[in-house]
Amino acid sequence: MSFTLVLGGARSGKSRHAEQLIEAHPKPWTYIATAQAFDDEMRERISQHRARRPQGWMTVDAPIALPDAIRSADTGQAILVDCLTLWLTNVMLSDADVAAAREDLLAACRAVASPLVLVSSEVGFGIVPENPLARRFRDELGTLNQALAREAAHVVLTVAGLPLKVK
Repeated sequence: MSFTLVLGGARSGKSRHAEQLIEAHPKPWTYIATAQAFDDEMRERISQHRARRPQGWMTVDAPIALPDAIRSADTGQAILVDCLTLWLTNVMLSDADVAAAREDLLAACRAVASPLVLVSSEVGFGIVPENPLARRFRDELGTLNQALAREAAHVVLTVAGLPLKVK
């Protein structure tokens, strides 16, 4: 089945738009979360995301094993992945093979039989980061987003809460 990629900057409305796309399908919906709550600020962000969603969402935590979580989701149940930015961060910080992880994710997305919406940040519009890890992250996320956009049936860029159809 085909999937949708929703891109945008921080606080651009990408998660809200992706949730609306999923909620157009029948309940229940699967929310695959990649965030890890290492501090109070992140715990609050996660809490706000959960509070915003209506009943009918089942949350699966997959900070690194995202491809497996997509493959394990109930067939026919719409799936939202939020977000690839944090997933890639987790993969990189775990010293995993990023290229292999990217290919595994692409394979899972190609094989999924359910409606699937992926959320990712677009970080390439800003200044060049000053340290090597940040530059590598920016480059790896750009590579991941491009690979997914090539395979996606639909790509949406959110700007100031407005979804713009790219593909």
